[in-house]
Order: sequence, then structure tokens, then C-alpha cells
Amino acid sequence: MNNIWICVTALLCRVLLSACDDTAMQQSNFTISSSIMKDGGPLPKTYTCDGDSINPPISWQGAPEGTQSYAIIMHHNAPDGIHWYLTLYNLAANITHLDNDFSLNKEQGQQGTNSINQKKQYAPPCSKGPGEKAYTFTVYALSEQVTLNDNTQVDSAVLLDAIKEITLASAEMTVTYQRNQTEQQNPPKPTVKTVPAATQVKKIDAQRCQAIENSIKEAGFSSSVTVTCDQEYAYVASSTYPDHQMMTGITGTNEQVPVPALNYAAPIKLQPKKATKITTIDAAVGVAVNGVPIYDYSSQGELSVEEYDPAHDTFTLGQLDICGGHSGRGDDYHYHVSPTCMIDTMKNQGSDAIIGWGYDGYPLYGNDNPDGTTITEGSLDVCNGQADPEFGYRYHTSTKPPYIIQCLVGEVDTSQLPRVAPLSGDTQGIRADLKPPVGGVSDLQYITEEDGSRRMQYTYQRENYFTTYRVNEQNEQCYDFEQKTISNGGKIEQGTFCRETQPSEAKVNH
Repeated sequence: MNNIWICVTALLCRVLLSACDDTAMQQSNFTISSSIMKDGGPLPKTYTCDGDSINPPISWQGAPEGTQSYAIIMHHNAPDGIHWYLTLYNLAANITHLDNDFSLNKEQGQQGTNSINQKKQYAPPCSKGPGEKAYTFTVYALSEQVTLNDNTQVDSAVLLDAIKEITLASAEMTVTYQRNQTEQQNPPKPTVKTVPAATQVKKIDAQRCQAIENSIKEAGFSSSVTVTCDQEYAYVASSTYPDHQMMTGITGTNEQVPVPALNYAAPIKLQPKKATKITTIDAAVGVAVNGVPIYDYSSQGELSVEEYDPAHDTFTLGQLDICGGHSGRGDDYHYHVSPTCMIDTMKNQGSDAIIGWGYDGYPLYGNDNPDGTTITEGSLDVCNGQADPEFGYRYHTSTKPPYIIQCLVGEVDTSQLPRVAPLSGDTQGIRADLKPPVGGVSDLQYITEEDGSRRMQYTYQRENYFTTYRVNEQNEQCYDFEQKTISNGGKIEQGTFCRETQPSEAKVNH
């Protein structure tokens, strides 16, 4: 009997040792390299806050069989805890390198926050203490993509917890950097990563960038709206899906529903300049501080700014909810008049609070002057704005037409402006030609059910109609729809439609 147990034990040891050898081999084959640094070597100054503040290039090779995606974390073990400077996940399996000053689209991967400013960008090392510091890049080969809830704030701890059961192998590279005394005493002004990447042509207007970021932070929306600046624009990024009730009060519905947008980034000019002529556009003219796009009052896109047209006034036609917004042809929520519900939730309510920005770089205020005085009749120009001592110019909302920004007085490149395209995949055309029913609807409600699905329901000529959708189980950017619409004759229709990265050049009819 003893001989049998000895043989079994020996066999088990050989199996375990073989497995350990296989794991070690798997780890040793998976490595990181870089064209500008090596393991144990220095981190070039260019990639720190004393240089260009861009991320260094890295490559990885030898991933184990079965690798479906990658995650990357750059961290430093500081005396007060772990600091992390880069968090990436769901990198596609065919990606094996990271360029300096990279940018990712949805198909390539996703970016989490850093611990320096909690933004989704690379944070360049910028230590204040004496001595050499070590920074470690770790690449994780994963057996599947990381699955997280939509509202999860992804930092290094959250990511590490999410990948602990799906990590096939990891590879590390540690580099060092030591700041000199002069650099520590005279730290550079912080810079932010470009979204999208921009040509290095002129210095970032840090003051205007900070003003835009502060307007969102002070209003209390920084958890759902991010600001990233390059040399020309501040990109106000959000899902365009506000945290207030929507659609309530609409009678002239177009049977569209609010669906979160994907990677919507509103570009605000950092160095605004008055144009020789005003600009009107059949799309958004700006963005509110909660990330929701702002349109002019018209339901038909471009309008004659010199002559008010009640036939196309979304407010008088009953097409807007009690919050000043509705959903357009892209099933995208946006405002056409003062965003009253958003203003009610702002932490810095008051006449001096900025409630949005025109794409030309000028701020939007409420119905009164920032000092609280009443705006006298005739003070606002055709675009619904006036001169401002701080910003050069400012827009206002008003209780009378045109209600909000009607046109842009500053220079603006309309080819750079984002547009929310209709949901893709509508091969049956069930959401392609929805129109406001004659005479309007009643009892319209938009609710979120307990299971997370969203439902818009309403009554027309004593008949009940609805549109319901929920997130698709296989793709979080796709939605399973079921609807009974007036436009389509009251048939029960179903389909799965998807959000795609928003094109700035796409022509979308509002």
C-alpha cells in the first residue's frame, strides 16, 4: 500500500511540475519591448511632464494561444500607495503595439482612468519627491474581453479585479525616471491628451480649456462628461443621455426615442474669433454642460435667422418635452430651447452659471445677464447673444423666439461638427420613416423598467402605441427593439439596431 501512495504522489508531482513548467514557458514567451527604452533602463524625458507629456511606444509579442484581447496598466508603487498612469482594456487581439500619443476607436479598445486627474488619458510621470522612481508597464493577455457595466468608472483596481479569472499571461517592463531639482521647483503647466490626435501646430489655450472644464465640474456633471483639449478644440464627450426625465409633455412626437450615443465628442473652439458672416447649420450648434447637444429652435434644420418661422418652431408645435428637448432622427436626445430640467439639477444655479458652449467657443448663459440684471429688449443680436467682457461674446436663452443659440457668430469648421447618425441595422426600415401623427398624441410617457429596458408609450385616437428597447446581451452598443407605431400602421415590429462611432462628416437630416 505504501508503495502505491509513493507512486501516486510521484506521478502527481510530475504533473504539477509539468504544469508549472508550461505556465513559466507561457510567461517567458510573452514579452514587452520598446524602440526607445528597455527593461531596467530610463524613461526618456519626452514621455514625462518635463517633456512632451505623451505616452512612450511599447510592443508585445509571444502571447499564448487563445488570447482574445489585451489590457495594459502603467503604475508606480509610491509611499502613499499605488499610482497609475495608463489603463487600457479590450485591446483587439490583432493589436501588438502602442504608438506614442496613441488614440483608440471603439473597435481597437477602451481606456480607463488614471489616478492623477481621474481622466481617460495617459498621465505623464511628474513626481515631486526626491530620487529615482520606477514605473512598470504590464500587458495582460486575456482569454476574453472584459465585461463591465456601462456606468463603471474603470481604474486599475477595477480592471485588475475584472481580469483576474481571464488572464492567460502577463509581461512587464520597468523603467526609471529622476527629476532634477529645477524641474520639481518649476513644474510645467499640465497638458491633456488630444481627442482626436491633432497636429502639433500651436500651444494649447490652457485658460480657455480650464474654463470649459470648470463649467462642467461646477455644474456637477464631471462624472458623466469629460473634457479633453488639443491645440484647437476642447472636446466635450458624453453619451448625450441626460440624468433627468425625458419626453414628458410632448404631443407632436416623431415616435423617436432617446438612445445613448457612442463616443459623442463636441468640439469647442479654444480660441474663438468673430467670423465675417454668421453660420447656421442643420445640426447641433453647441453643447450643454451635461453633454447634451443644443440645436436652434427649428424642426427643419437651417433657417432664416432674420425672420422667425412659427411653422417650424419645435416649441409651439408641441414637439419638445418639459425639459426643452426631444429625440431626433438619430434617436438622439437634444435641446431646442432652454434646458430647464438640466438647470434645475445644476450645483451652481445662478445667473452667472455657464449652461453650455457654442461650437465657435463662446459660452451660453440663461435668461439674465451674468450679474443678475435683466436683459433689456433689443439687447440680443440675431444669434441671441451679446458682447461679453470676459469671453468677448456670449449667448443667452430667452423666453421668446429664438429661445437659444440660433446661429454662430464665431468662426467654425462645420466639417468638424459631430452628428448622431440613425441606429444601424434597420434592414426592414421600421424606424426609417417615422413622422409626427396629425393632431398629436396624448399621455406620452418615457420610463425605465425594473429590468433596465426603456419604454415610450402614448395614446393616439384611443389606441395605445409604444416603443421599447433593451441592451442586447451580445453587444452593449446594440439594442433590441419592439414597437407599435402610428407611422407604420400599428403593427408589432421587432429588430436589433446598433450605435456606431459618430461620424463628423455624415449628413443626417434632423
